[in-house]
Amino acid sequence: MAIITLTTDFGEKDHFVGAVKGAIYSELEDVKIVDISHLISPFHLHEAAYIIQNAYKSFPNGTIHIIGVDSELNPENKHIAVYMDKHYFICADNGIISMLTAEIKPEKIVEINIHDRILSNFPVLDVFVKVAGHIARGGTLEVVGKPISEIKETTKIRPIVNKNENQIIGNVIYIDNYGNVISNISKKQFDKVGRGRKFVIGVRTTKIDKIHTNYSDAINFDQPSDKRIEGGKKLALWNSSGYLELAIYKSNPSSVGGASTLFGLNFLDSITVNFEPES
Repeated sequence: MAIITLTTDFGEKDHFVGAVKGAIYSELEDVKIVDISHLISPFHLHEAAYIIQNAYKSFPNGTIHIIGVDSELNPENKHIAVYMDKHYFICADNGIISMLTAEIKPEKIVEINIHDRILSNFPVLDVFVKVAGHIARGGTLEVVGKPISEIKETTKIRPIVNKNENQIIGNVIYIDNYGNVISNISKKQFDKVGRGRKFVIGVRTTKIDKIHTNYSDAINFDQPSDKRIEGGKKLALWNSSGYLELAIYKSNPSSVGGASTLFGLNFLDSITVNFEPES
């Protein structure tokens, strides 16, 4: 049974997601559809790339991923199908694939060219679903598009390391449902630059000098529950994707607030790590 995932900025109020699923079932009766997310901020390619990058690897090889973010066809926004890391991706050539290919290069890319056979102003519903159906039935990419070697590049936001290698300046790349702030500083880079030195993470007026593995590691469970500092506790940790994350323990953005609001951080804002000088 084929698996098709959907990642869009359609939201949950309108008919778009249901219509796309209906079109997939009309194309393929024996298929499993999985929603990765439909709450991507409108046209937010970096947000979509972060979510897809951290989700697709959990699916079996051969899974087909439809990405419906900034997907309207125009002279500067072609449609492509990509085979990469044993998965298929169908999306617009708007730079999102370039953000997924920093370490893994596509094995095959085609520019979809079946538009003359489909009358549509809703490409995810019509064009992307047709291509997904073709792939799911065992079809090759060359039948639905012409091979290309280059895709639109969108500069991936990368942390800056100063020349003395005692500071990393990163950026907020994603804010999750809990208001937790994810940076683009990876544990791999942190360990390479830090070399075991003491450090201080700085965001606006907040300073943090310890990074945890789990949220609950920030709580001292040896203390009686009525004496623990839990609610509103600020912490840093390495999240499941290996990136530095700033959080508030058991935060709730709709009531007590989350790290993004309490730290005053938004997309692309700076997060700095300062290491002590080497002796």
